[in-house]
Formats: sequence, structure tokens, C-alpha cells
Amino acid sequence: MSNQNLLGPPATLLPDEPEVREALTRAVGFDVDEVLEQTVKEHPTSSLAWATLSDRAWSRREPVQAYAYARVGYHRGLDALRRAGWKGHGPVPFSHEGNRGVLLALYTLRRAAEGIGETDEVVRLSEFLEGADPEAVAAIEAGER
Repeated sequence: MSNQNLLGPPATLLPDEPEVREALTRAVGFDVDEVLEQTVKEHPTSSLAWATLSDRAWSRREPVQAYAYARVGYHRGLDALRRAGWKGHGPVPFSHEGNRGVLLALYTLRRAAEGIGETDEVVRLSEFLEGADPEAVAAIEAGER
């Protein structure tokens, strides 16, 4: 018999950000960069807003800018996770809408780190994503946001 706690820590569930999602949806058909920057200004603590800005920079082949935006989103996500009781490990399910921003920030940071050759960071972030939700990367790459 093992002494390991088979239940593990409870899942961390962050509050949803419907106002951020709505603002990002408005970017379609408008000056996307302007809308994204305005969204970040209005919601500077939103990992989702920063990760989306990172994704936009990546799509323009700007890996350094993508890395910088994703790094901010990552740190904002860590702050939110800690406020929600996360202790540095445990599930952060992608299926919960409120968690998607922080997981997207992790994903965009990992991708940008790879783009600038920061190998150790790629490994660390891959482990973080896998520990948070093993299905998150596949869901993000399938276009779920």
C-alpha cells in the first residue's frame, strides 16, 4: 500500500472573464491590434488578454514581442492561481472557462520560448502544462479558446 494521496489537490478554478472574451470577440472585423491593446489596457490582469496579444504577435512572426506579452500573461496567471488557492501544483482544468486564459498564456509562452531558443523554459513550461491539464495543449491546438 502506498502513502501517496490518490486524491491529490483539488482543481483550481479561476473566475470567468466574460467581459474580456466579449472584447476579444469584437476584434473580428476591426483593427485587431487596436482592439487587443485596448483590451489589455482595460483588463491588465487578464492572462487571456495578454495571451491573445502574444498570439497576434506570433502570427506576425514577432517571437520576441510574443514572448514578452506571454510572459506578462504567465505572471498574471500565476497571481490569479495563487489568489484562488493554488499551491504550485495540481489540476487547472482547461474545461473550466476561467482557466483557459492562464493555460493559453502558458502555451503561448512555451511556443515563444521555443521560437527564441530558450530550451530550458520550453521543458519547464511543458511540464507545467502537463501537470495542470494533460489535455490543454491538444485543446488549444484544436482551436478551443
